[in-house]
Amino acid sequence: MQHVLLIGAGTMGKEHALAYSSMNHVKLAGIVDLNKERAEKIRLSEETRVFQSLEEAVQNLEHIDVIDICVPTFSHKQYVLKAADYGINVICEKPLAYNLEDAKEMIEYCNVKHVKLFVGHVVRFFPQYKKARELVKSGSIGEVGVVRTKRGGNFPEGWNDWYADLNKSGGVILDLIIHDFDFLRWTLGEVERVYAKGLAGREAGKLDYALVTLRFKSGVIAHVEGTWAHNTFSTQFEFAGKNGIIEYDSLKEEPVLVDIKSNNGELGGVAVPHSPLKKSPYFVELEHFLNCLQDGLTPIVTAEDAYKAMEISYAALQSLKTGLPVTLDSKGGTLS
Repeated sequence: MQHVLLIGAGTMGKEHALAYSSMNHVKLAGIVDLNKERAEKIRLSEETRVFQSLEEAVQNLEHIDVIDICVPTFSHKQYVLKAADYGINVICEKPLAYNLEDAKEMIEYCNVKHVKLFVGHVVRFFPQYKKARELVKSGSIGEVGVVRTKRGGNFPEGWNDWYADLNKSGGVILDLIIHDFDFLRWTLGEVERVYAKGLAGREAGKLDYALVTLRFKSGVIAHVEGTWAHNTFSTQFEFAGKNGIIEYDSLKEEPVLVDIKSNNGELGGVAVPHSPLKKSPYFVELEHFLNCLQDGLTPIVTAEDAYKAMEISYAALQSLKTGLPVTLDSKGGTLS
């Protein structure tokens, strides 16, 4: 039996609590939140205890295998370092940290303390995205040339309105479309150049929007769109290859579709359906992390992958600020 302590009872905390409640051989031992009433609302078992601080939880729980951190981005570092000091393995929601310096320190600190650090880039576990990657890797549409992704909806209402504070949130680029940066890097390889336009820094009220162009070392060009200015949350992607197109739109009823060009150059519509998983992507992700911890396996997404996604995000933020493209250092550590 693996015992988990959950930090944060907001939207993501609720998703994680629900996932743990459905797992065999996993016990959600405790939930930590300053607002005990909110924590009580997501407690699905009488065996799960509620605390107002990490220190209180560690002092009162007999056993903790994993600390799962679902607090706002700017608070990730303090809880990851505390967990490492206790010698307890960590699952941390994405993005890993608010800035690259903190992310690097967190990874190095966990290594020194011999603590496993897992980062929740859950899009890798969504069936539609997994299927698209499989199709790209199998060469079903030939060599990919252009990619388009979109993600977003309403401006999020976080604790103390932290998403609206640029000293705490990286906006849609860091706190939203980093999902797509991670997925595209996983699918297409390393990014070498980034260019971004958007609303960040402008007096636009509770609206945020960014369009980021990525050039991969393979030559692929990707246009990544993120928005907190629309009413309905949705995600879309399109991969255009020499032999066809892979596309998906969460607003439509269709699953992932593949259009393969016929020999005479005309498009033939060949639908490749992929049924939704019976288990939520969050369940699949967290179960995977716990299995990796138990069996000593390398996870699908590593802490270093999470850092690489942050590098792309920060290149985009730098480009947005300067109006110039940013080249990622070939060694993968600095920006120029």
